[in-house]
Amino acid sequence: MNTSQSSPSITYPTHFDVIVVGAGHAGCEAALATARLGKTTLLLTINLDRIAWMPCNPAIGGPAKSHLVHEIDALGGQMAINTDKTYLQIKMLNTSKGPAVHSLRAQSDKFFYHQEMKHVLENQENLFIKEAMVRELVVDDNSIKGIITEMDVHYASSKVILCTGTFLDGKIHIGMKSMSAGRAGEFPSINLAHNLEELGFDMIRLKTGTPPRLDKRSIDFSEASPQYGNDQKIRFSFTNSEVSGKNLPCYLIHTNQETHDIIKRNLDRSPLYQGKIKGVGPRYCPSIEDKVVRFADKERHQSFLEPEGALTNEIYAQGLSTSLPEDVQLNLLRSIVGLEKVEVMRPAYAVEYAVIRPYQLKYSLETKLIKGLYSAGQLNGTSGYEEAAAQGLLAGINASLAIDAKDELILPRESSYIGTLIDDLINKDITEPYRMFTSRSEYRLLLRQDNADLRLTSIGFEVGLISEDRYSAFIKKELSIENCLNELQDFFVTPSKVNNDILATYNEKISKKESLFNLLKRSNIHFDDLFIICPSFKTELHSEIKEIVEIHAKYEEYIKRMQSNIAKQLDLSHKVIPDFFNYDLLRGLKKESKEKLIKIKPNNIGQASRIDGVSPADIAILLIALRKL
Repeated sequence: MNTSQSSPSITYPTHFDVIVVGAGHAGCEAALATARLGKTTLLLTINLDRIAWMPCNPAIGGPAKSHLVHEIDALGGQMAINTDKTYLQIKMLNTSKGPAVHSLRAQSDKFFYHQEMKHVLENQENLFIKEAMVRELVVDDNSIKGIITEMDVHYASSKVILCTGTFLDGKIHIGMKSMSAGRAGEFPSINLAHNLEELGFDMIRLKTGTPPRLDKRSIDFSEASPQYGNDQKIRFSFTNSEVSGKNLPCYLIHTNQETHDIIKRNLDRSPLYQGKIKGVGPRYCPSIEDKVVRFADKERHQSFLEPEGALTNEIYAQGLSTSLPEDVQLNLLRSIVGLEKVEVMRPAYAVEYAVIRPYQLKYSLETKLIKGLYSAGQLNGTSGYEEAAAQGLLAGINASLAIDAKDELILPRESSYIGTLIDDLINKDITEPYRMFTSRSEYRLLLRQDNADLRLTSIGFEVGLISEDRYSAFIKKELSIENCLNELQDFFVTPSKVNNDILATYNEKISKKESLFNLLKRSNIHFDDLFIICPSFKTELHSEIKEIVEIHAKYEEYIKRMQSNIAKQLDLSHKVIPDFFNYDLLRGLKKESKEKLIKIKPNNIGQASRIDGVSPADIAILLIALRKL
């Protein structure tokens, strides 16, 4: 199959190992990974001034997303290091809840984040960056051979990673007006979207939105509640990365009944409610007009006023995403206490764009249709910078491994949130932008943000993205944790009056000899309390090691139970389904299940069991057929 529609007038003289199309968060991680693994890499972007841009919320992390950032860092990615250096404030969320949902979130300086990432890219060995729009892919015999730009320049490569974000046939909406754009003020990539359809990819349209940007000088902050980050210098990266140390406030405000009435009166001017927008938006992050309609019983909705950077007056109005006309936007904003005189610097808008339905991907993120073509980020139907960066990193690693004729890196859902993300994309019926939540992982107590390095650093080292020095420091940390756990098992406290008097201060007591490990299991006792309870126990440990050890003790039984469930799931994963398996010959299989199995072509029983619409009864029929084989 050869899909070049026209003969390029220019052929670039260099053959690149990898071409990455798009320089958003997915493209940056993909390009850095391949270049750092020694592959000559070409990174193409429509606009060099928008590398690693944050077109929506200028923030990194939050529930589950923080887990992804920690995992990216553990594998050798850049997002965590860049965030630590450029944040405006940083805060640990959900500290009153269990460790599985503890999440770090940084309010980022979007301009500094972009500048710093661009600097890293520009100075990366083996990486070449050019401003160009891709028109079509060059494909021969179902294998990628390169790309052709809109200027008829042909770049040759056997590996291409598409990270096009919202730019494929993008269209933005403000009121009943619309225009072709990937983001406000930026050209869309229309021809490449059509080219992918011609190649045979199953495409759908999705939608996302962004709120207005407000002029800080026109806001009465005395009517809003300031929200600061943590004072201490905490970080995403497991390295000793440079930390911003800033703590600029965000501000909490609320809509009111007048706001809601303005929105209801103008629904006839909403492209969302008048059917002008065809793409499906995210349920978990609805526009303000959607919130008002869907949650009519709520008297108010909250919004956070967040600075976009240290050197700009632009304020991001989180929670007020809308596609209503500009005059309505201004009226609804000025109905909110504190915003009575607000001036809008950039109006809110919705954007529709084309995506590849992700069942067409392998776990390596290589497409099933074209060998050597990888896809990452919003092109796969996800939403969020962190989800995009995670996919970009994995696609970059796998493209490099393929060049070296090495086995691809597959992260199972039992090992990571990245694995969960990719498993969900391939096996679930993605009809709206996918966002990672902690609830999506059945193993979330094992897959915490604090232990991402323990789970994935060895993999990053084996791949080649973790340095010898960093790996040596990681091994020392592992040994410290192991030694501490052994020490806690070896120190005992007897049920004497003195000891029970001390324990009584923690509302605890013992009736038999107990190890410090067993005492640490109790909810009222924390690691540093052990030094008081048992003065002979003396050890010098970093706070993060104490935290991991305490979690291990307090949740030991739950962890063991999850590990048992993982073992069962892995047993199903070992039951391989051969490529030649004919589902049409299976009797008793539901029609819907048969269609899904034929479409996705699962590698094993474990994957088949996670496909939407495939029931336990279907799996039983499949197992019987495999035994006969």
